[in-house]
Amino acid sequence: MGKNILVAHGGGPTAVINTSLQGVIETARINGGFNKIYGAKFGAEGILKNDLLDLTNIPSSTVGKLSHTPATAIGSCRRKLSDKDYPAVIECMKKNDIGVFFYNGGNDSMDTCNKISILAEKEGLDLQVIGIPKTMDNDLAFTDNCPGFGSAARYAAINASELALDANGLPIHVVVLELMGRNAGWVTAASALAARVTNCEVLTYLPEKLVDVSVMLSDIEKAYAKGRGCLVTVSEGLCGLDGNPLADTGIVDGFGHKVAGGVGEFISRQIMDKIGLKSRSEKPGLVGRTSIAYQSEVDREEAYAVGKKAVEAAAAGKTGSMVSIVADRTDGFKFSLDLVPLCDVANVEKKFPLEWIEGTNKISDEFFKYCDPLMGSHPDFAIFR
Repeated sequence: MGKNILVAHGGGPTAVINTSLQGVIETARINGGFNKIYGAKFGAEGILKNDLLDLTNIPSSTVGKLSHTPATAIGSCRRKLSDKDYPAVIECMKKNDIGVFFYNGGNDSMDTCNKISILAEKEGLDLQVIGIPKTMDNDLAFTDNCPGFGSAARYAAINASELALDANGLPIHVVVLELMGRNAGWVTAASALAARVTNCEVLTYLPEKLVDVSVMLSDIEKAYAKGRGCLVTVSEGLCGLDGNPLADTGIVDGFGHKVAGGVGEFISRQIMDKIGLKSRSEKPGLVGRTSIAYQSEVDREEAYAVGKKAVEAAAAGKTGSMVSIVADRTDGFKFSLDLVPLCDVANVEKKFPLEWIEGTNKISDEFFKYCDPLMGSHPDFAIFR
C-alpha cells in the first residue's frame, strides 16, 4: 500500500495556488504509488487541530476547475508554529499515517516546512517533506520566480497603465497607487509598465530604497508640471529615511510581521498639504493578488508544474527540499525545475535588485526583460498625445 499524502497552504492565497494543488492531486493519482490524499483545512491550523479534508476521491471534473479558481480551496492561515506546537504536528502525521507532507507557501512556510523535516528525522518518523514555492511577493530565494507573482505583476502592470491613461486624459490630480509588497518591491516594479505604454509621467517607489519625502514631493511636482498627468506607484511597505514605514497600521500578523498599509493615502495627503496639488489614492489590495481575470498563463503553467514536480520528487524518495524554478531567457522563455535544500531557503528574503532601480523612482529595462514573460500579454493602447 502506498503512502498517505498531506498538502497544506500557508500565507496569503494567490491566483494560482489552487493550480499547484491540482498538480499535486492529479500527479499523485496518475503515479499510483500513493494511498490517501489529505488537505489540511486552513493550513497549519488544520494540522494542529487534526482537521483534514479527504481529497482522495474528489471528482476529476472538480479538480480540473482548480486552475481557474482563485484563492485557496482548502484554506490557509498566517500561523507561525512555536516549539510547543510541533508535538501536535507530529501527532497529526502519525494519527493519519502521513508519509509525505507538501507545504505550499513563502518564506515563513518554508521555515516551518524545514523545521518539520528536521523534527521528523529526529523523531525517527518516516515522513518525506517537500516545499512547494508560492508567493506573489516573489521574494523566495533559490528560484527564478515564484508562482503567484506573474499574475499579481500582470494585475499591477495593467491596472497602473489604465490609471496612467486616466491621469493623462484628465490631468487634474496626481494619482497614487498603493500595491502589495511589505519588504520586496517586485509587484510594484511591474506597475512601471505604465511608463512604457502611456505618455503619463510615472514615478515608482519600492521598499528597497528609503524615501526622502521632501525629495519625492519635489519630483512629483516637477512631473505633474509637464502636463501629461502624473501617476505615483508605491509599495505598501515604503519607509522613510529613518527606516520606519511611512504608514503603519499598528497591527502584527500571525507570523509576527508588522502589517503595512495606508502609504498611498499618506502620500496623497502630503501632495495636497505640502505642494497644493489635487490628489487621490487608489488601492486594489487583496484583489491584486488573487484576481483570476488577470491570471498569467505562464504563472498557471509554472504553478501546476511545481505541484507535479513535488509529487515526482516524493515518489523518487526525496525529502527536505523545495521545488525551484530555473528559467532560460536566451531565446524566448523556457523553464525547468530543480530541488534546493529547505535549510537554504527558509527565511531568506530575495529583494528587488538595486541595480534595476534608476535614480529613486524609475525601473530599468532589465527588470522587464525578466518580468515580461512571467506577466504574459498586455493591451496595446492607442496613444494620440
